[in-house]
Amino acid sequence: MTEPDNTRWLNADGTQMDEDHRGLVYDVQTLVNRRAALGLFGGVALTTLLAACAPVASGTEPKATLSATPRTSTSSASPSASPSPSPSASTSAVPITEIPDETGGPYPADNSNGVNILDDSGIVRSDICSSFGSSTTTAAGVPLQFSLTVRDAASGNAIVGVGVYAWHCDAAGNYSLYSRGVENENYLRGVQQTDPAGTVTFTSIFPACYPGRWPHIPIEVYADVATAVAAGPILKTSQLALPKEACDAVYATTGYESSARNLGGVTLTSDNVFGDDGGIFQIATVSGDVTKGYTAALAVGI
Repeated sequence: MTEPDNTRWLNADGTQMDEDHRGLVYDVQTLVNRRAALGLFGGVALTTLLAACAPVASGTEPKATLSATPRTSTSSASPSASPSPSPSASTSAVPITEIPDETGGPYPADNSNGVNILDDSGIVRSDICSSFGSSTTTAAGVPLQFSLTVRDAASGNAIVGVGVYAWHCDAAGNYSLYSRGVENENYLRGVQQTDPAGTVTFTSIFPACYPGRWPHIPIEVYADVATAVAAGPILKTSQLALPKEACDAVYATTGYESSARNLGGVTLTSDNVFGDDGGIFQIATVSGDVTKGYTAALAVGI
């Protein structure tokens, strides 16, 4: 081992300094010479050793390396972290049969037969049980909520934003605005815009069966609500047919006595609207009972 040049470490009077007073330069040179001679540490190893010996401040943790990509939580306790997508018609839609064109009947109140309810304020609504305007009479009957989903027949995709006008008779077989005794009522009529699923839902009552006709709900589809309330061009006019099982149950209740008799004199194949195909593409899917009410649904291909 090469010792440091001791002539460099002299006091002013020429005497040699003690090693303890020769300063940092002497200490470092001595350390380096001894490391080289002994070969105990490499430069990197020494640096690592010194760093490892450095004290860590109390109460702190080593910092983790941050990832450039945020982590995605998989905890089931946070369902909002990965919300389910809204139903998309394009992912599962298949072509459907176009609903047959039918007459709107003699009681549409759409400016085609003497009366126009469509331009009245209040016609755009989902609950059509009561009259609006000068009368607030509520039609009595077994509750019925019916949904119509408008689809493009060629693709099966839902059609969003179209206007749908629906109306029907009351439990006695009378049509508001037309039949004797209810000329000043406008209940059981309403317009709505289809939602992102192409659907409108009306809250109503189960209609009666009057002589010569199967129980039904007429509908008109417009390009949008603005066109509907302006009694503009109609894209599709058709009718929803109610299934016999539900009709039998409802017509056995108080208030529908004449309907039970009338239903016995007509069938879907003898009906002058549904008779050409038995209403196969117009019969609604219905569930419920007379106590809690019924729900009905129909896909309307146009």
